[in-house]
Amino acid sequence: MPIIKSAKKRVLVTKKKNEENKMIKSALKTQIKKFLAAVNAGNKEEATKLLPETVSALDSAVGKGIIHKNNAANKKAALAKKLAAMA
Repeated sequence: MPIIKSAKKRVLVTKKKNEENKMIKSALKTQIKKFLAAVNAGNKEEATKLLPETVSALDSAVGKGIIHKNNAANKKAALAKKLAAMA
């Protein structure tokens, strides 16, 4: 354990931020799974409704620094491609 007061604070702040980042990443994965489940079920109406929500969640994660912007762009392109393939 750290002895210096500022180091102790950094440990606490880092732990809290790590938990917040985990929650955001978990919610993002859940949103992607919902979209993919709708695509796999062949429910185009539901998938079309979920795509903007999923893209928004990806953009939000990029804004918070959880994932890299290129990673998000790659995921968005792949999801849009899956939706387009349903037609």
